[in-house]
Amino acid sequence: MVLDVLKPHSPRLTDLALMLSRNDRVTGLNITLKEVDQNTESITITLEGDDLVYDSIKEILEQAGAVIHSIDQVVAGRRFVEEVTLQPENS
Repeated sequence: MVLDVLKPHSPRLTDLALMLSRNDRVTGLNITLKEVDQNTESITITLEGDDLVYDSIKEILEQAGAVIHSIDQVVAGRRFVEEVTLQPENS
């Protein structure tokens, strides 16, 4: 699951990562800082795990003062399906 998130400067990214990793269903995560302004940070959070529960993840982020802007990617099923980029016909 890939989330686009807006958070205040506190908690730090390392602390937020620890908060999310305490969820039993999260087996791994990556947080990427995209943009910083005076009061907030825009981040992308990539979470891996079996049967991730969106509402649990959202609750952890809200407790940290963060807001989910969008769910940018979800992968589900018994195997990974690669995203296919189609080329325009006249290229």
